[in-house]
Amino acid sequence: MKKVKNGTFVSVDYKGTLQNGDVFDSSHGRQPLEVKIGAGQLLNGFENQLMGMALNEKKTFTLEPEEAYGQKNEHLERQFPRADVPPEMNLQVGMTIGMQTPEGRQIPAQIVNLDDEKVTVDLNHPLAGKTLTFDIEVVGISEKPTQAHSGCGCGCDCSSNSC
Repeated sequence: MKKVKNGTFVSVDYKGTLQNGDVFDSSHGRQPLEVKIGAGQLLNGFENQLMGMALNEKKTFTLEPEEAYGQKNEHLERQFPRADVPPEMNLQVGMTIGMQTPEGRQIPAQIVNLDDEKVTVDLNHPLAGKTLTFDIEVVGISEKPTQAHSGCGCGCDCSSNSC
């Protein structure tokens, strides 16, 4: 019987929920998430839970913030002039916008304060400081990838803001 091990490609159906039961991400209605174990594509805690699982095996587990996106860092708030925002953007507190790092990488930033002069954003991952519960099922184990990869899924840093 095949088991998940380092170097294998694993396809997983999953649902991630917060402590209040809200779903923050799910593969429902999409292709299962496929990742190469050991390639750094998943949260360490999620990958550790996958190790040793068999095809069609199901599991529910909870990750504390330290095993997921870390604790919220209060020093990751930044301000920039409101004039730097295109006038057609209707900014609102609570909205998540994409910002670009000096290296050109896109990161999500949540607007936490806004006035006529400046915009204050929180650069923490939207799930930082949160305890996450996952319901997963291993639906494929292979030595080679079986899907075209978009580079997005559970544990990613994608611009969909769903993870």
